[in-house]
Amino acid sequence: MTLEVDTVLVPVDGTDASVTAAEYAFAVADRYDADAHALYVLGETVSRGIHAGEVDEPELADETRTFLNDVEELAPEDVRVDSTIAYGFSTTRKLQHPGSVILDCAADVDADFLTIPREGMLDETGDVLEKAAEYVLLYASQPVLSV
Repeated sequence: MTLEVDTVLVPVDGTDASVTAAEYAFAVADRYDADAHALYVLGETVSRGIHAGEVDEPELADETRTFLNDVEELAPEDVRVDSTIAYGFSTTRKLQHPGSVILDCAADVDADFLTIPREGMLDETGDVLEKAAEYVLLYASQPVLSV
């Protein structure tokens, strides 16, 4: 059986662990002549702050875009990288959490392979991507590399 990979998805959150996961994702994409997609997952504290009007959204968008641009620059020249930003939590949707957001994005971008960090987000809520990694490992239909 030959593994065919056209798109590698990597969720990121601004941490060093997510940069490492992106480096692995780009290596896999390079190996399989695939594209990559970086999904910036906003944590619960940020999501609630935005909903409450306590977070400066334009400033957050600029910081997030800067991080994604820096991550995209890590990719080899032959790897095309797209990126999106998503709320990892919702104040109105009970079933929205980082794991489901990642798997929804994987379906949306038709990802064939996922690379996910095991360590937490910048929020003081901690270990969000760690919990997301566990969820993704349990429910993903694609191969998953957890780093």
